[in-house]
Amino acid sequence: MADSNITKRALAQNMKELMAEKPFNKISVGDICERCGMNRKSFYYHFQDKYDLVNWIFYTEFISNVRLEEQSSAWGLLDDICTYFYRERQFYRSALQIQGQNSFREYFVQVMAPFIMRFNQRVFPAMDQETHKFAFTFLTDAFTASMVRWLSEGAKLTAKEYLDQLRDLLVALARYIMTDLNSANGSCEYSF
Repeated sequence: MADSNITKRALAQNMKELMAEKPFNKISVGDICERCGMNRKSFYYHFQDKYDLVNWIFYTEFISNVRLEEQSSAWGLLDDICTYFYRERQFYRSALQIQGQNSFREYFVQVMAPFIMRFNQRVFPAMDQETHKFAFTFLTDAFTASMVRWLSEGAKLTAKEYLDQLRDLLVALARYIMTDLNSANGSCEYSF
């Protein structure tokens, strides 16, 4: 097993280096193997394809080190994700641009789904299943699009600055909505 992990890590490191040099769609399994000095058979023994390798990198570097079920707050998890993505921004700038089936975005949403669903149930306990589904899709799309934009524009803000701006935006938006509802209804009797 130790040899297997050494091989996987070598493939991962070389994939990260290649993704720093050129777009994902211009990288072939042959490129990865050539850079590692391995044959294609070794690659396919460990990974189904280059998408699987990108997802494995995220899983081993982030998910295996963060227990999603132990996160007590949404901000704690967001902070962990943003800090990690910022530290590895060159790689994730490219990874989040991958489109289509088996893309990193698809995998990222799949991994985050249980946490977002739990968050929805905590924040909106009285919602019906259809509304939970809408909220899940909205939150997932909004967060993913925001992360992609932040990283693809060069992550000019640090993770902390990005999260501070996100928090300020959400607080201001919540205040505005509550004020608007109060003035429209004459009271604050709105509930989910």
